[in-house]
Amino acid sequence: MKHAQHNRALLWLLTATLLWAVSFPFVQILYIEQRALVPGATTLFLSILLMASRFGMATLLLLPWVLPHIKTYTVREWQQGLWLALFGGVGMWLQADALAYTKASTCAFITQGYCVFLPIYHALRSRRSPGWHTIVAVVLVVIGVGWLSGVKPDDIRLGRGEWETLLAALIFTMQILCLENPRYQGNRSMPITWVMFLGITLFATPCTFVIAEKSNDIFTALASPAALGLIATMAILCSIGAYGLMNRWQGFVSSVEAGLIYCAEPVFTSIIALFLPAIVGIWMGRSIANESLTIALIGGGILITIANVIVQCKPSTAHSLHPTE
Repeated sequence: MKHAQHNRALLWLLTATLLWAVSFPFVQILYIEQRALVPGATTLFLSILLMASRFGMATLLLLPWVLPHIKTYTVREWQQGLWLALFGGVGMWLQADALAYTKASTCAFITQGYCVFLPIYHALRSRRSPGWHTIVAVVLVVIGVGWLSGVKPDDIRLGRGEWETLLAALIFTMQILCLENPRYQGNRSMPITWVMFLGITLFATPCTFVIAEKSNDIFTALASPAALGLIATMAILCSIGAYGLMNRWQGFVSSVEAGLIYCAEPVFTSIIALFLPAIVGIWMGRSIANESLTIALIGGGILITIANVIVQCKPSTAHSLHPTE
């Protein structure tokens, strides 16, 4: 039974990673639309505005399921949800600011650092080697993500962008560990997911008004049906869908396993970018080019897949954190 539950968790976390991957081409397309609405808008402003609007919309969409049960939310569910909001919100903001100071490929590569941080954390905590399965899997993932993103050794310079991305990866590591924390065993996934969305919204909304050059820029950037449609899609698929699945199922696998699964995100993103931009561009009335199939996509994807297969050969240390809902 536990083995079947573990396998279901792996499948749902892979699905969550796929849904999260949809957000990256959607964000790029949204920025094209919003820069046409607000010429000269910075990436930092657009990213914090997206956090506020996307997670704010997700918070509101979940209200019909939340309100009848909100009085039953426990102190620990509020605590875990707010910790997840802090880690997720600050991590995403650091990522966005880092993109102004380093290449997107370098940022994508360093962000996957949590797949290295997690086994190091557990090795230090248990004072035991992570085992050859984990070591080989991490090495393959690092090579695969590096190949996929096109990063070169010369690109890894620890300037502001690289330090911010490294810090974001460390914060995402804490976010993953927060879902594994035995203190929160028994927490329900719906309460912690909604509290997380609420926390990110409360963090990002005032920051948006502070960063905006003019408060009117906020409303102008959200004024088109295309922008609102893209944000609503991300709120449903990439926030409610992805985070809902992560918060529900990650407790049934180890954090190291989860971290390696999440490293499939750049593979899914690259595949989606082969067809989605042009389709969305037609709906928006804009000409947006798709990306092309490359050897790096195939090779990097194969290495990351092999890494996840190898780590599954290791006896599972999964444990159930969430009750059946």
